[in-house]
Amino acid sequence: MHLKRLFIAAILLPLLYWYVMYLPAQYFLFLLGAISFIAMIEFYSMYRVYGLFRYICLLLGTSLIAVSAYAPDLMAKFLALSVMAVFASRLIIKKTPLSSLNDIAAPVVGLLYIPLFLSFQTYLRDLGPEWIIFLYATVWSADSFAYYIGKGIGKKKLYPEVSPNKTVAGAAGSLIGGAGGALLLKILLVPQLGIYHAVIIGIIIGIISIIGDLAESMFKRDAGVKDSSIMIPGHGGMLDKIDGALFAGPLLYSVLKIFGMIH
Repeated sequence: MHLKRLFIAAILLPLLYWYVMYLPAQYFLFLLGAISFIAMIEFYSMYRVYGLFRYICLLLGTSLIAVSAYAPDLMAKFLALSVMAVFASRLIIKKTPLSSLNDIAAPVVGLLYIPLFLSFQTYLRDLGPEWIIFLYATVWSADSFAYYIGKGIGKKKLYPEVSPNKTVAGAAGSLIGGAGGALLLKILLVPQLGIYHAVIIGIIIGIISIIGDLAESMFKRDAGVKDSSIMIPGHGGMLDKIDGALFAGPLLYSVLKIFGMIH
């Protein structure tokens, strides 16, 4: 299983780097829309959202990504209209009011959790493709350090009720990996980022990656599944691969604004 994970990563990572760095922004938008669409399918399958309700939400989620790229000033309005559309769909599709909140909750959370969080990556891409690489590489560095340090010396459990395999040592590894990865990427890709800012951002991404991972584990445990799907051999589903980046994207964009790197 471990060799399979490394083999898949060795193939996909160079392709992803080339795709993001050398193709126009429209291609990244298409990729982001596809990722959002697949992750939403996985989330809605976990919570058994099927039929017309499911297709309406998938259309709204994909549209949300497009609006973030082409009309970012309308994002808040479109999101509000999307939630209204979910409410209206429930009224039309099912005549009984019983379980209405339960029926609405998963579709609305899916919209907020996946396409809304992912939409911040369109703003990062507008700053330059290197920021997308910075985001994902820092998250993956944090995840890798968390995995190997946690597996090597981790004893005390971090949050066993949600994720039994995660340890306090692994969480510390996430911070180390995030800081180290961000510092390396500052040198290789984003020299305009100061050393101090790079380390701070890396630590913050290390922290938020843990939260993103735990949040997805919370949903999977609630839904009674181990992986969001088996789409990527040895890696699980799309949602399993982007859980940390879902949370890290909005945070990275916000921190860059605070540091004055976005005007």
